[in-house]
Amino acid sequence: MKTPRDPGTRRSDENDRTNSAGAGSGEQVADWGVRAFQERIEEVYGARDRARGVAGTFLWFTEEVGELARSLNSGTPGSLEESREFADVLAWLSTLASMRGIDLATAAREKYGSGCPRCESTPCDCSHRHE
Repeated sequence: MKTPRDPGTRRSDENDRTNSAGAGSGEQVADWGVRAFQERIEEVYGARDRARGVAGTFLWFTEEVGELARSLNSGTPGSLEESREFADVLAWLSTLASMRGIDLATAAREKYGSGCPRCESTPCDCSHRHE
């Protein structure tokens, strides 16, 4: 099984799942929507991701979450780099969902379409969220 790359190096074959337009670029990008994004990631990376399997793909996903955490803690808010880290996390989450047969748009709408899943309010009025 392939393991995540060392921090600070780029994977030319798999990591760059983002488009050159990002936060701060000034370029307008059409909103794909969650389903269209998931379908695009499946089209571009699906065969490779399925060959790697869920366990290997999950390792890549967690690495990207770690890169996002580092960016949030040390990067410039709203920077192109930070934007790309968010996109990477979304791409890897999308591929995992596809591998498990989950439509993220449907899952998100079913869980959050009525507001908070616990109190059903918008905005959430749950006491556990006031920390």
